[in-house]
Amino acid sequence: MAGAVLIATSFAGPASAAACDELNFAGTVRLRQEVLENQPRTSFLRDESITSIRTTLSADYRRGPWRLFGEIYDSRAYGAKVGSAVSANEVNVFEPVQAYIGYDIDRPFGRAGKASVEVGRMMLNLGSRRLVAADDYRNTTTGYTGVRADIALKTGLTATAIVVAPQFRSPESPAAVRDNRWNLDDETSDLLLWGGLASAPTPLPGGATVEISYFGLRERDSARRATRDRKLSTVALRLLRDPAAHEFDYDIELIAQTGTVSDGLAANARKLEVEAGFLHADAGYQFDDPLKSRFSFELDWASGDGSGVKYGRFDTLFGMRRAEFAPSGILAAIGRTNILSPGLRLEIAPNARLDGFIAARRMLLASRTDSFSTSGVRDAFGGSGRHAGDLFDSRVRYWLVPKVMRLEADYAFIAKGRFLRDAPNAPAGGDTHYLSLNATWSF
Repeated sequence: MAGAVLIATSFAGPASAAACDELNFAGTVRLRQEVLENQPRTSFLRDESITSIRTTLSADYRRGPWRLFGEIYDSRAYGAKVGSAVSANEVNVFEPVQAYIGYDIDRPFGRAGKASVEVGRMMLNLGSRRLVAADDYRNTTTGYTGVRADIALKTGLTATAIVVAPQFRSPESPAAVRDNRWNLDDETSDLLLWGGLASAPTPLPGGATVEISYFGLRERDSARRATRDRKLSTVALRLLRDPAAHEFDYDIELIAQTGTVSDGLAANARKLEVEAGFLHADAGYQFDDPLKSRFSFELDWASGDGSGVKYGRFDTLFGMRRAEFAPSGILAAIGRTNILSPGLRLEIAPNARLDGFIAARRMLLASRTDSFSTSGVRDAFGGSGRHAGDLFDSRVRYWLVPKVMRLEADYAFIAKGRFLRDAPNAPAGGDTHYLSLNATWSF
């Protein structure tokens, strides 16, 4: 847990160090105020302001190669009215998101390196986190129940494999969310995610790394939920070089997605073949100036559904959005689907206490007849053009007390383009302003 101070207690045991017990506790409390003016998504209040609080508490017990880990998330939101954008993405009361047993292996398969296996409820952040992640900006996180195996060899090869059931966050009804009601999340075989990734160094100059991944998703109707019956196979290839002073860096990821999806929630809905894709590319340069600034060019393309016989809207599965797009929370209008977005970004991190960025993006529709990104705004005839608008995004974070108290401010501005102004169901109002102020206490 970022910034947490672990309180460790060691208990005397057998003479062997491997038999020594260790128990660690950690936690956080984050208070957030969000203000949104001119909501760009459909079917929500035009303006709103909410206060949210997220409390986490974790315990980690280790004895030799064995590990027991548990973590509770308590996420609540206040001030939401009927028609609010607040959902189970903001509210999840007293939820044991993580509860797993792990086992560490030295010299797996007789080779130099390490391996581990975890079984139970867990959070996952894999690879670029564009497909499988546990969102941290959002007031709630994403939990998964199943099995995870990792291996890291001295040759530099690392690999992860998973078979999990993503957890359904509760409560789900708007009224229950506004009341911060408690319901235990559930996981079933009706939604399964499996696959993994592997990465290794390449002989390219500058120490580039190549990463390949595959994730399969199977979703089907249950007595409680009607679904789109997704059956997706998602394959990704990534090449990256980490930032370093006086050096160019890059991150390029290409993803192809196939499978089937229903064109509605009805049990007899027509099945459509999926043919979708995604591309992320950024290239940057790290300066060795007092601000430790990094300047980069970014490009994101995620396919949308067109007029063809195949379904073309890219599904980001359980990926995060804040690291590359605007905040989620009550904004959550921009994600990895039906978007073409070039942009520029400037990041600074002058010391261990302060960091921030500013970014500007042009937002275009990949398919003019599909809804724009995650906004729900659509012109089925394509008459409103492709220009959704221009995004200006920023964040600053400061450790008021190092590793104990961190302050954060996020501001996003969407200058609406023709599409977000003229599409048939575009929300009324001018340009969008979003502000969140955060204070996180770690212990």
